Amino acid sequence: MSLRVPRVALKAARRRGTRLGTGALLLALLAGRAGGGEPMTVQADLRDAARGLIGATIGLPVVEGPLTLLYAKWIAGEHGPTGPVTNLSGIQITAAGRPLAWRRDLENMYALHVDVPAGVSHIEVHTQYLPPANGNFGAGPTTTPKIAVLNWNVVVLYPAGAAAADLAVVPSVTVPEGWGVGSSLAVDSVDGATTHYKPVSLEMLIDQPVITGAYFKRFDLTPGLTPGHFIEAAADSPEALEVNKARTQALDRIPAEYAALMGIRHYETYHFLLSLSNRFDYSGVEHHQTSDDRASERSLVDDDLFPTFANLLTHEYFHSWNGKFRRPADLLSPDYQKPMQTDLLWVYEGLTQYYGNVLATRAGLFSPEEYRENLAATTARMAAVKGRTWRPLQDTADAAQLLYLAPVSGQSRRRGVDFYDEGELIWLEADALIRTRTHGERSLDDFARAFLGDGGGGPINPETVPGERPRVVPYTAADVTATLGHILPYDWTAFFAERLTTLRDRPPLEGIALAGSRVAYTEKTNITVESSDKAFHNLDLTSSLGLALDDDKAEVADVVPGSPADLAGLAPGMDLLAVNGRKYSDERLKRAIAEGKKGAPIELLVDSGSFVSSHRLTYGGGLVYPHLERTPGVTDLIAAIIAPRVK
Repeated sequence: MSLRVPRVALKAARRRGTRLGTGALLLALLAGRAGGGEPMTVQADLRDAARGLIGATIGLPVVEGPLTLLYAKWIAGEHGPTGPVTNLSGIQITAAGRPLAWRRDLENMYALHVDVPAGVSHIEVHTQYLPPANGNFGAGPTTTPKIAVLNWNVVVLYPAGAAAADLAVVPSVTVPEGWGVGSSLAVDSVDGATTHYKPVSLEMLIDQPVITGAYFKRFDLTPGLTPGHFIEAAADSPEALEVNKARTQALDRIPAEYAALMGIRHYETYHFLLSLSNRFDYSGVEHHQTSDDRASERSLVDDDLFPTFANLLTHEYFHSWNGKFRRPADLLSPDYQKPMQTDLLWVYEGLTQYYGNVLATRAGLFSPEEYRENLAATTARMAAVKGRTWRPLQDTADAAQLLYLAPVSGQSRRRGVDFYDEGELIWLEADALIRTRTHGERSLDDFARAFLGDGGGGPINPETVPGERPRVVPYTAADVTATLGHILPYDWTAFFAERLTTLRDRPPLEGIALAGSRVAYTEKTNITVESSDKAFHNLDLTSSLGLALDDDKAEVADVVPGSPADLAGLAPGMDLLAVNGRKYSDERLKRAIAEGKKGAPIELLVDSGSFVSSHRLTYGGGLVYPHLERTPGVTDLIAAIIAPRVK
């Protein structure tokens, strides 16, 4: 439900000459919708974040009788019931200082029941969240001794019976003394280490995380311009924030390239919240006017790590248009309890994966060579996925809530969230098809602007109250194909159906061919593969032995069906002990693979539980890595696709 303020109400207040601040006006409108006059308050306490503890005190207006409190279950951007209720601790409910008993619902583990005594109009709920040592997205690690990221949904309990858009909240956060604080929430006042924010709806509170850190730096990407765009970064060391000039200039170009593509910005301000720590999992979660971005500590300053990081911010920023402004209709969960349907993630994530990489290149975060290397690495990853012979791509989207939580082991047989990478290949094909059939007159950029940008409903209403929810325009698959049909008359429904529902023994490479390139495997290392191996402590040998290793433990992470590793009997979970009679090391294994071209054996000694076994691999192809090569006589559409739009 939109929080758009009716123009008549706003104009009436102006005619009366009411000196009502925008925050107070928003509060009054929200409270009116919820049927009460007092907002919720949420006071988050991050002062103990260094020990992994996040506290909150929630003030709630109530009436006598049964009350159900909810914990957010279905989390926007995470596409699943990932609300980390298991880690919610220290729940205490009080009225005038007296404790009230509560009990969990026996069917919905995200609901608590409490009876409000007669004469009580206000209660306080105290919660404590225990960030885990591992996990995905917002349910993963969120604190280090020097950084904390607050996603409000992890500490908030809220009353059942109303949409989150209709619940008014007055939030504040207290951080360790001297730590910097970043958020897209509008600041009302600062009192020492406590920041008081202007009132928002519960929906917009949960949509706007907070980052804080001892080593904190704010990058203004568009100084002096409106709307403002900022990177607010916290790191585990000050050196991790010392970004060189060329990289800073590329980051500065991100907003301009998006403006050139979309034509509109539908937010009041945009903040990239970037946490740089080796304790956090590499991830990003999108929001309307901010993103929660996490990468390894030296991602901004290490040239080897940067190619892995380069498309993180541009991917999440694209979601502000695709996923937030325009959103699949069935991904809306007004109270965070209604289940989401994820069948359109091939648009939501696949299209975003495509443009996240394209716009990273247009901005200069990727070089043209790095873009091509990244695309080649994507094709190699998808070529290793043999689960495509039983599971269509569409099912990876339908079952996303399961696959996001699935282990890496077995992904080549099972499939993972392939709607990202394979989706990128499909949208590249759509772009190349449009460019080819219109002789370069039109492209997927025209679709993006028509569907997600200024053709998708116009900019934010200038008369709306600051702090209210940006406009949301839901879409269906039919909306997608209809808009594409306006760009290029074509049977787009059949185009996507064939690629989404047909079982294929190989990834869709037609787009790369149409764009004037082909995938080739050579002994030259791939920039993306090297960077990824370093960033994630992996060893990717899927293009040679059909083996992926967790390099920290020399453990087999996955085995490609039909590969030399598979035929030799290797399996996920085995630990490599020795290569050709010598203690295992990456370099020894690589050397053995290279020497295999001359007929030398590859003998691996592995530990599987309490059992040790030897496995001889038959392979003579040497170390090979994927690359894109130009196809003679075919126009290089990739060069046109990645060319900057802003000079």
